[in-house]
Amino acid sequence: MTNLSRRRIAFSLLVSVLGLTVLTPSSVRAAQPKIKIGYNTDDVEKAKSFGFDYAELLVKNFTALSDEDFAKFVQKHKAVGLPTPVGNNFIPVELKLVGPEVDKDKQMEFVKKAFDRAQKLGMKTVVLGSGAARKVPDGFSADEAWSQLVDFAKRIAPEAKKRGIVVTVEPLQKGETNTINTAAEGLKWVQAVNHPNFQLMVDFYHLSLEKEDPAILLTAKKNIKHLHIANPYLRRFPMSSDEFDYSVFFANLKKSGYQGGLTIEGKTEKLDEEAPKSLAFLRGAVANGVKPPSGPTPPATPAPRAPAPSPVAKPTPGPDARKPGY
Repeated sequence: MTNLSRRRIAFSLLVSVLGLTVLTPSSVRAAQPKIKIGYNTDDVEKAKSFGFDYAELLVKNFTALSDEDFAKFVQKHKAVGLPTPVGNNFIPVELKLVGPEVDKDKQMEFVKKAFDRAQKLGMKTVVLGSGAARKVPDGFSADEAWSQLVDFAKRIAPEAKKRGIVVTVEPLQKGETNTINTAAEGLKWVQAVNHPNFQLMVDFYHLSLEKEDPAILLTAKKNIKHLHIANPYLRRFPMSSDEFDYSVFFANLKKSGYQGGLTIEGKTEKLDEEAPKSLAFLRGAVANGVKPPSGPTPPATPAPRAPAPSPVAKPTPGPDARKPGY
């Protein structure tokens, strides 16, 4: 027996006697957080200042920029240094995915431009919500609309793959669209397309409004590649275990072994105050789970729709402005 072997045996015995845990390189890597917390905004500087792990950008916004303005946007993004691995608010309302006005050439022109720009921003995931674009017109065949959705996804998935992007379907509550309202329906769409770059995401706000069982996190765990969250009461920033019952969602999330992003997609009038608190709450929930609320909580309630703009003065929306059904 060599001296090296003797030292290894002696060290192993010491560890055993003292009950110590040896941190190998692999165990250190495993200890790193598997779920990163992001904020849905184009203001990457603000997101970074709060300590978020990433910003989830609005695809439709940066796709609409001129080449010159987009180049400036990319430079600013690089200067800030906060990762932007995810984008949502993908398809504009005028670019229909279903119905008699579908234009496949215009769809692909927009999608390719969006994916090209998303790639330049380091995106790996693009969320496909776009409830207004996928809403089935009155009187239009539901079967034909379904075929159009599957066809669209089959055309864009290979384009996403070329650029290292995964498209994730976002189920939206019935107040925002009339197709793919539950994660189970989203999973059916994913399975019909059967492409590795077309997968599923789950938004706790929509899940709660549709009263869907959080067990879907386990049923669809192989296909879920992204998550959104908000307090389902008026789509506020999630702040506390006593405001809504998050316990089963986070318990199932842990059981599922999910690794990816969890983006806050909610409303607040006190961003500077509530963003850090919400971030701390979610990091604790991911690490340790969440207890059920200690008392009654308000039911899941949709956020009120924005009032119609005045016919006299046009509104000047901020960087996060959007219509319902994104």
